[in-house]
Amino acid sequence: MKAIIGFAGTLVVLIGALVWTYSKDGAGGADAKSITVYCAAGMRVPVEAIKEKYREEFGVQVNLQFGGTGTLLSQIKVAPKGDLFIAADETAVEAARKAGIIVEVLPLCHQYPVIAVRAGNPKGVKGLEDLFRADLRLAVANPETASIGKATKASLGNRWDELAKKVTVMKTTVTELAGDLSIGAIDAAVIWNSTVPQFKGIEAIKVPAFSKRLDTVTVSVLRVTESSPSALKFARYLNAPERGAKIFREKGFDAIEGDSWKEKPKLILYSGGVNRPAVEKTLKEFAVREGVTVETVFNGCGVLCATMETMKDTANPKYPDAYYACDLCFVPPVAEAFSEAVMLTETIIGIAVNKGNPKGVKTLADLAKPGVRLGLNNAKQSTLGFMTQGMLRASALEAAVRKNVVVEGPTADFLIHQMRAGALDAVIVYEVNYKLQEEHLEFLAIDHEGARAVQPFSVRGDSDRRLLASRLLAFLQKNRVRFEESGFRWLEDQTPVKSTELEIPPWLKQPQRN
Repeated sequence: MKAIIGFAGTLVVLIGALVWTYSKDGAGGADAKSITVYCAAGMRVPVEAIKEKYREEFGVQVNLQFGGTGTLLSQIKVAPKGDLFIAADETAVEAARKAGIIVEVLPLCHQYPVIAVRAGNPKGVKGLEDLFRADLRLAVANPETASIGKATKASLGNRWDELAKKVTVMKTTVTELAGDLSIGAIDAAVIWNSTVPQFKGIEAIKVPAFSKRLDTVTVSVLRVTESSPSALKFARYLNAPERGAKIFREKGFDAIEGDSWKEKPKLILYSGGVNRPAVEKTLKEFAVREGVTVETVFNGCGVLCATMETMKDTANPKYPDAYYACDLCFVPPVAEAFSEAVMLTETIIGIAVNKGNPKGVKTLADLAKPGVRLGLNNAKQSTLGFMTQGMLRASALEAAVRKNVVVEGPTADFLIHQMRAGALDAVIVYEVNYKLQEEHLEFLAIDHEGARAVQPFSVRGDSDRRLLASRLLAFLQKNRVRFEESGFRWLEDQTPVKSTELEIPPWLKQPQRN
């Protein structure tokens, strides 16, 4: 008698059984009463305002240390301590990353250099060439200490030395430049466009040589932080549209909006069952580090895709923020929501049999032998079942083999359990499923070009937790060894691919839905 796990039953039983919630229980979970932030001087006005709002909401004291980005980076390298680093340019972040002193990086805003002059432009400054005039008292920032100095030097190229010899004074921070200009000590200065609105009596002259250099202000979590949940919570607050980003905009900054604000966000991840052994521990660690909840639904990808289709709209609060499929062939059905995918790993598909292989099964054709009790995954519920169906059809074996199918289920681990219970002689599973029971089973690789599954990770484009989901992807990528220990092969090229451009073999293309 053939046992089939029905679609409705699968949703009730398996989803109910496989929804796991990870949160920050235990170590590292307590909120710190104070955090220390190294902050680029040009960000003082908005960050101080955000700091006060944060203190009012959560009672946390944010200790700010201001300075030029280069100076702050040097200080952190020499005496690593504190929680966050707000840098005014991306090159400083890259240097910090290479030095191993930062971990997560969140964007805050964009800015570019301008020529700032006294209100009314009494010196008639119009463009870049005016900076070289003998009658103009000009100030710039030191490129070794301040990001604006570095940006000015890079924008001028081989003319930097000429300008450096001509300047009246060179300062260590952008706020010093703006302050001197505001009181009339100089006639012009090269500062960030976002700095101009923070000072009275000055205005900006936009020039192409500077404005085409767009830098991103970011906040990074220091590796030495003693409370990553507290550091990341304030970092999320800084770029949340309803919190920090709103204040940045009010202060004249081109804010980059991050995830919608939640004191403790919940990230929903749908994952193919095959990935579970490799990711469970990592998901727990991610939830603890971020101080968030990760709700994961493990199931066959056919069931997962059907569940998403049933929800209709990504506005549904249960719709996943991220999707980690068993194979790329189950990304196209949800490509509208998950427009891009990163291929992380792959695993081969084969036949698992009992030790000694008493039925003498060696190939797909052998599965049609009389007396072989075969277990397959359901093609509508699981990636593995869909891929198995494709291979059997491409090999003209589907009808013959299906005569021996006595159990059909939604996940490979379900079939493995049936094998161990003595109900089956052979099952088609992923190698990683077999690895969990290799002391009891033997594995025979299938000689077919379709016997290889690639596992893609996708972040939902319109999720209001998309940055958090992207950080989860990065966290998984840092734990390569766990995937390899679970039997996956790590893919070296993890360049994101458009979901609509994924190359799906003809026998694995999903049927068009009306």
